[in-house]
Amino acid sequence: MTTAWTPPEVTTDLEIISPKRTGKLENQWEGFFPYYAGFPEAFALRILKTSRLDSEAVIWDPWNGSGTTTYAAAKLGLASIGFDINPAMVVVGRARLLASTEADSIEPILLKILKSSRTNRPDISHEDPLLDWYGPETACTIRAIEQSIRSHLVGSSTITTEGTKLENLSCLAAVFYVSLFSVGRTLGAKFRASNPTWIRRPKASERRISASRARIEIAFTDMLTQMAKALQLSPPAQHEIVGASRIKVADSTTIQLPDKSIDMVLTSPPYCTRIDYAAATRIELSILDPLLDSSVTSLRRDMMGSTQVPKGTIQPNEGWGHTCLRFLSALRGHSSKASASYYHKTHLDYFEKLFRSTRSISQSLKTGGSAIIVVQDSYYKDIHNDLAQIVTEMGSSVALTLKRREDFKSHRSMSGINTHSKSYDRPSGAVETVLCFEKSSGEIHL
Repeated sequence: MTTAWTPPEVTTDLEIISPKRTGKLENQWEGFFPYYAGFPEAFALRILKTSRLDSEAVIWDPWNGSGTTTYAAAKLGLASIGFDINPAMVVVGRARLLASTEADSIEPILLKILKSSRTNRPDISHEDPLLDWYGPETACTIRAIEQSIRSHLVGSSTITTEGTKLENLSCLAAVFYVSLFSVGRTLGAKFRASNPTWIRRPKASERRISASRARIEIAFTDMLTQMAKALQLSPPAQHEIVGASRIKVADSTTIQLPDKSIDMVLTSPPYCTRIDYAAATRIELSILDPLLDSSVTSLRRDMMGSTQVPKGTIQPNEGWGHTCLRFLSALRGHSSKASASYYHKTHLDYFEKLFRSTRSISQSLKTGGSAIIVVQDSYYKDIHNDLAQIVTEMGSSVALTLKRREDFKSHRSMSGINTHSKSYDRPSGAVETVLCFEKSSGEIHL
């Protein structure tokens, strides 16, 4: 006998704490994944614990990023699906799921990988993207370690005749890649841009990074040793992975899930603050290059929040809502340079992808299911971009009814990094908003 599924009462039952990220780590393991996240683990855990979801429920995060949603769901024994268009973030998300029982395997595998990397050094191609940042010997050492990880830990389920399927990459292999990411980022710190999320590409005249094989191996070993200890020291209740998680490279704008198959969406879309998320992971993507099926250039264009001008013409859609259309009109008419051209086109691209993703969320949710979406407002010059209201209006056009809204004032924001923003009369900081939707049985406007 089956029992009817009871949707969570999002208006009263959910305990919503601030989604603001702080510098304080919630556990040692979290410290090994220092990537930009829409909300902290504590927020996701509190939402899921108070959601009254059935034990068979499936959670989906279409912008899974560093894997906070899938990690929290797994700890609570809930099945989850995480999408991210960035292959580097899929690897990070999978690494985060490594069970504590695997900690003792790290050291012996590390020794084999390093031994193999010394005896099987590759002839590095002049087109290898690692050469953008590192000198030939340094790039060769990093590539040799990556090649050894691939040889020892990546099999035919991941590297297939149809392309790379990172959803099949083992969590253990992902941890080794994340450790190498950390080494690469530490070495590349001199090329960090004014936006702290970016690693800039060096000028032709700039000297590339040089580091000895011994230095790279020591850093790689230290990182993996620390990760193994963190796993071993974590109390079982704090690092027990019991829920099934599927994390894959996928585009949030393209529906890849069966209709009405998801019980809850817990997510945070890329904010409209011109953060180039592909540029933020240039080092990681260069390390993963042998596993990538597409170029970083195409990835940057396809990602939501892209700073690249879209190739085709995008026409505003009535389904975007009057707040979005009014904002775009004001932006286009702004007197500042390139407002009517470059910035208008990139914002059209952002909102078009946001709407398509919102529609995907609605189509995938069961009737009565919940979508918990965290967004942050911003400004274009002195024009307020009220993203919470825009998402609310987009949701209403695709059968997502807003049931609850919680605002949290933040005194810092990524857009505030731009020193030119201070020349405009606008409030400091930003507002982070938690939007709680319920999927209705109404018509979804395409």
